[in-house]
Amino acid sequence: MHFVNAKSILTTSPCGMNIYRGCSHGCIYCDSRSKCYHFTHDFSDIEVKQNAPELLEQALKKKRKKCMIGTGSMGDPYIPAEKELCITHRCLEIIERYGFGAAVQTKSDLVLRDLDILERINKKTKAVVQMTLTTFDDDLCSLVEPAVCPTSRRFEVLLECKKRGIPTVVWFSPVLPFINDTKENIDGILDYCIRAGVKAIICFGIGLTLRDGSRDYFYRALDRLASTQSRGFNFAGIKQRYIKTFGNSYIISSPHENELWKHLSDTCKKNNIMLGGESIFKWMEEFPESTESSDNPSQLELF
Repeated sequence: MHFVNAKSILTTSPCGMNIYRGCSHGCIYCDSRSKCYHFTHDFSDIEVKQNAPELLEQALKKKRKKCMIGTGSMGDPYIPAEKELCITHRCLEIIERYGFGAAVQTKSDLVLRDLDILERINKKTKAVVQMTLTTFDDDLCSLVEPAVCPTSRRFEVLLECKKRGIPTVVWFSPVLPFINDTKENIDGILDYCIRAGVKAIICFGIGLTLRDGSRDYFYRALDRLASTQSRGFNFAGIKQRYIKTFGNSYIISSPHENELWKHLSDTCKKNNIMLGGESIFKWMEEFPESTESSDNPSQLELF
């Protein structure tokens, strides 16, 4: 981990921020490891934008129109170090103070610490918690996502959000061919989503993407798993199967994609769950009309 003073924090259209660049979750499929993102440091040597709260406040003071503020696209805002650093926590406090909305994307149950703030934001404007669920079986989850809480724990987070009235979105992506591209896995994830009352599921197909950087890491992880054969899962030959089936393709689609996607789509329709990508992003970016009165201190400070 290393600390930097960033020059800016917010992107535009959509408005987002990455407080941490890099991650310690160790997910074997992580696309953010790809060379196209031009990391100048090791991915696990997390870059911490220590002045993110100050930059965020400066940016929100200047904004004439309120909007949703997203975080978590290139680095989980709730890496373990956030427990002590509290940078995401401070940023959410600023978002609340200035009357903006928030959409956080994470795999961590540490987001529970900040649900009080997200609940207050949601009552004033809008807050969305996005939780990644890829692997229903907790033992298998611990192999493909080794340094993050199990899927069953993330389900508990979704239930708590439901209890507090905070809308949730599940990222069911990626799905790994020959590993978790099964109807049983999809049914397990869907059961969690239905019981937690999620608003939407983001899924880009039954498969994953591999490019320079992420492919190398993924294959090394498959080699390691094949050599350990831990928790009863047999990874022997899976790397070779990928190479033979997909070569150097960027898009890696499950051989069972058509039937699995139809099953996923039909179940979502039946349970009134949005499914897809762009339409869900559009909904998350929509900022509701403000219900705050003109004498609200945050509005006075903003304008």
